[in-house]
Parts: sequence; structure tokens; C-alpha cells
Amino acid sequence: MMAVRAGVVAMVMPLTLLSAGAVSAERQSRPMSRDTDAVLALGRFGVYGPGQAAITYDPKLVPTDAAAAVAYVPAAGGGGSVQLRAQGLLPNRAYGAHVHTKSCGAKGDDAGPHYQHVQDPVTPSTNPKYANPRNEVWLDFTTDARGNGFSRSALEHGFGDRHPRSVIIHTEHTHTDQGHAGQAGARLACINVDF
Repeated sequence: MMAVRAGVVAMVMPLTLLSAGAVSAERQSRPMSRDTDAVLALGRFGVYGPGQAAITYDPKLVPTDAAAAVAYVPAAGGGGSVQLRAQGLLPNRAYGAHVHTKSCGAKGDDAGPHYQHVQDPVTPSTNPKYANPRNEVWLDFTTDARGNGFSRSALEHGFGDRHPRSVIIHTEHTHTDQGHAGQAGARLACINVDF
């Protein structure tokens, strides 16, 4: 069985491999071990196409030479964490990011709504009771001077029987106010993740 520490260490490797050209832009999402629910997904952003792991919908804000890695590391007794690491984005810029219910598609909307542990009966969800970082998985980050960013979200619960399928990068950090909660602007890019 893979330890949580191994999952965290594995998060450092993917972008090093991507920058060295050792991993193609094809889908590289896979369970890390048959004995655990830990997941690692990585890819270089490109235009939508069959097998593309990471799709950019706005190459000005998420360039085609940028890369991302997402890891889900379960915790003993439930919960866990989701980590997002990106490189090659615009420097010193705020981005929003969330786990979404469906796989990436030709358009950002194809990834469906945010994953919610307790689903809001109203769609789209903008009620802070449901659209909040405890009920959803928010991965907002700000890039450094080299365009690299990292975020981590701790989960109080696992995904249960509703496994999400992607992470969407948005234009801005996530809003929390009534009527706008959970919103983070346009969908810039998508990473397929087999949570």
C-alpha cells in the first residue's frame, strides 16, 4: 500500500519529467497503485483532441507549452488532499481552480459543474452554503515570477461513489459572496483526472 508521503513526493516529479520532455502530451492519468485510491495526472497543455491530458481554451493565459500535475492522496480514515502544480503560466498572476464533475472536452463547459460533497439543488450553485471550499475542492493559486504555481486542498471527506473527472483553471480567484460564491471567471484550461 502506498503511504501518503509517497503521494506527496510523487507530486514533485511530474513537472520535472514534463520539462525534460520525458512525458508526452497524451493522457497520463492513472492510479498510482492497485492497492490505494491515490491518483496522479499530468500533461502539457494543448488544443483539444483525443487523448489530450491537458487542454487550453485560452493560450494567451494558459500557453500551449505550460504543464500541470494533479495528485489526489487519500488519508487513513477518510478525507485526503488534492494538489495542483503548474508551470509555464503567466508570471505573478492569480488563477482560480476547482475540481469538476466531468472530463475535459472541446469547450470548458463540457467539464460540468464543480464537484460538491453535498450537492446544491440549484444549478449553477452560487449559494455559499454549498459553494465553499469545505464542500467543493478549491485550488486557487498565484504564480511566481517564473509562472509556476502550487495549491493544495485538504478534504474532510472522500469522493464516495461520485468521482469527479477533471480540474478546471479559471481566470481569477474564487468569489465567496452570496450570489457569486464559487465563481472564478472564464474557464481557461482543463486537466483530465481519473479521481
